[in-house]
Amino acid sequence: VQLQASGGGLVQAGGSLRLSCAASGSIYATGWFRQAPGNEREFVAAISWRGGTTYYADSVKGRFTISRDNAKNTVYLQMNSLKPEDTAVYYCAARKSLVASTDRGEYDYWGQGTQVTVSS
Repeated sequence: VQLQASGGGLVQAGGSLRLSCAASGSIYATGWFRQAPGNEREFVAAISWRGGTTYYADSVKGRFTISRDNAKNTVYLQMNSLKPEDTAVYYCAARKSLVASTDRGEYDYWGQGTQVTVSS
């Protein structure tokens, strides 16, 4: 399975972006992670295969929403009220399980990343 992340860009603080993760085939539980320069890759959000279970990092809870359209093999990350500290490369990942996970080590497939830059 190949994952293609898109939708990143430059936005002012308080603005919004929607990231998309398109898969070459059916994918199961999916997550978004991000990595800022000098930092480790960190968990952002995850969603189960049917979409009934979602997890969010505390830093994005209430601002970001993860969703999916299985008919299109696509997962989305709606990001609102963006802050400069959200600046990072965002990666989508999928795992061979129906169950969502916050642990990056449990993901089997990774996309190439999309840059999100939030200016103050």
